[in-house]
Amino acid sequence: MFLDYAKINIKSGNGGSGAVSFRREKYVPRGGPDGGDGGNGGNIIFKVDSGLTTLSNFRYQHHFKAENGEPGKGGNRNGKNGADKYIYVPLGTIIRDAETKKILADLNELDAEFVLLKGGRGGRGNARFATPTRRAPRISEKGELGKELWVELELKLLADVGLIGYPNVGKSTLISKISAAKPEIADYPFTTLVPNLGVVDHKEHSFVAVDIPGLIEGAHQGVGLGLRFLRHIERTRLLVHMIDVSGLSGRDPYQDYLQINKELTEYSLKLAEKKQLIVLNKADMPDSKALIDHFANQIGDQPFIVMSAINGSGINELLDQIIAVLDTLPIPDFSDEIASEEIGSELSREIVVNKLDSLFIVENEALIRRVSRFDLNNEDSVRSLQKLLKHWNVEEALIKAGIKEGDSVRIGDFEFDYYNED
Repeated sequence: MFLDYAKINIKSGNGGSGAVSFRREKYVPRGGPDGGDGGNGGNIIFKVDSGLTTLSNFRYQHHFKAENGEPGKGGNRNGKNGADKYIYVPLGTIIRDAETKKILADLNELDAEFVLLKGGRGGRGNARFATPTRRAPRISEKGELGKELWVELELKLLADVGLIGYPNVGKSTLISKISAAKPEIADYPFTTLVPNLGVVDHKEHSFVAVDIPGLIEGAHQGVGLGLRFLRHIERTRLLVHMIDVSGLSGRDPYQDYLQINKELTEYSLKLAEKKQLIVLNKADMPDSKALIDHFANQIGDQPFIVMSAINGSGINELLDQIIAVLDTLPIPDFSDEIASEEIGSELSREIVVNKLDSLFIVENEALIRRVSRFDLNNEDSVRSLQKLLKHWNVEEALIKAGIKEGDSVRIGDFEFDYYNED
């Protein structure tokens, strides 16, 4: 099944907690701290698989999770890092944040891979907190939580040339003649239900062509199959606009030409501005001569190619022109559409306090992640947390927000009552 859209949930692994441990050895009455660090959580990594051509692997599986890091152990033994989770996608896959619609990654190169979510860092064991004045620390850190996100996967086929036009104008016949692609060919509308990619070799040149299912009036609004497949020609460098001049459709070829271009414009101005080669196909039919002359009178000086895909006439001329035009067109660069940083890597230090009755909610993602690593059942950890909140000027922000003694404060999952110790 051809699937070019999927929505999935991804979660990187949690970091393992650090250990609180002390050496217990014979003849060593006062062994020092030897609690090891927790392992890092696994990353979520997207990787291009050249063997995949659709997103059908995501039809039934929608949740992907990396392994958690293991907790630290005594004897200065660190926990094992969690295994990364690789998610394999076809070439041309775009990854978007499902909520904001921001493009996070554009996998348009073979074997490309992208770390989308990094795993949580492992917590430090008590051996890391030992100092000359604090020789027996009973403090350790919890592992950092992994990140979770809903993302949309959208496949945009990467091809040099897109074949466009109404249904049954001969696109599938042409791609079957010039490449090894074997699309279904029949004389009824919407024979082609999925895009067909084919590699074309001609006079020591090669390019990739895609046969787009037929467009009709209203395609940009989802009529027929248009909206579903218009995205697949957004990244082509050249459009081959095929028009039926057999007379069997009962339509005016020039009006077909205008209508398809209107649909391109309505969908995307950028798409409408792409270079086009106009091809009048089925020129072997009895009524084609009059329709070709009529089209020439309507279109003026704009050049076109007369062809019959079924018997091969005009195909070499078309391929020659495609190669000549492709040599003049730049390779598109889509890097400016992509988020430049790994998610969550650039976090603000600004503290925002929201008030809900007598509850003051401190909003800051970086601080919340730091607070989540403290073991609040441990007195040493609580004292370290107090120092952290002072360093981040949290009390100052709460006072500005109007907090009073006895009011409650919430930072992530941590909640406490406020009292001024001064």
